[in-house]
Amino acid sequence: MPAIPNCESIPEQDFHQLRDLVRAQLGISLSPAKRVMVETRLRKRARALAMHSLADYCRYVCTAEGQNREWPHLTDAITTHKTDFFREPVHFDYLVRDAVPRMAELYGAGIRRPLLVWSSACSTGQEPYTAALVLTAYANSLGPRSFRFRIHATDISQGVLETARAAVYPESAVSPVPPDLRRKYLLRSKDPNRQVVRIAPEIRSLVEFRQLNLLDRDYAFGDLMDVIFCRNVIIYFDRPTQQQALTTISRTLRPGGYLLMGHSESLNGLDLPLAQVAPAVYRRLDG
Repeated sequence: MPAIPNCESIPEQDFHQLRDLVRAQLGISLSPAKRVMVETRLRKRARALAMHSLADYCRYVCTAEGQNREWPHLTDAITTHKTDFFREPVHFDYLVRDAVPRMAELYGAGIRRPLLVWSSACSTGQEPYTAALVLTAYANSLGPRSFRFRIHATDISQGVLETARAAVYPESAVSPVPPDLRRKYLLRSKDPNRQVVRIAPEIRSLVEFRQLNLLDRDYAFGDLMDVIFCRNVIIYFDRPTQQQALTTISRTLRPGGYLLMGHSESLNGLDLPLAQVAPAVYRRLDG
């Protein structure tokens, strides 16, 4: 295997070409501050492909063959997959305290038809499974009254989607899950040496995973969503790309439905049919 030096950098021209391709395909802005991180991650891919330099790798992924064969690995390498169970927990409190009852009362969501939820950048699955746990607890709290929901979960990375579908996590990762939900819906491994848990099948069955690029012009769901999670993803887009993606996301949201953003993200200055109703929570305007 070629010994690519850890200190080797991507030549300036190749980095600019790669940056432009990543922005066009993924919407991600590779700023100069991220260059060292990108080079570190791509060295591993170049070595795996037995290439002699980062320049060779960059030129390869910019070819038609490279984009076809290597693009999934490149996407996994440069995208950020940070996520946790019950991340930004006030969103889940707001969901069952305000958003879901309002959607049920005004539009029959969950009662006359299933409530539809979309986790738009689900990474390894903790966000949609958290929503499934919370909504299951909410449905159970209604007693004999039937409440139905369905969760769509998407990500651009096939690698993280495979992890999400497997639904196996280290025990340390599920510590934010409330104890009662852990006892009911998290299954310990039969092997005492494996400190992992798996999401119970009745929760897994509520979530449908598929690959999706937020830069697509049509997400092809067929139905409008009642609740969309789009948290901590647009911070990696430049402003024009944020406008493009959030315009399509807004069209995917039912009038009166809710969009939940990351608390560090702002929609100020964007032209969107949304009104803020709580910190990092927006509602699509009717009509």
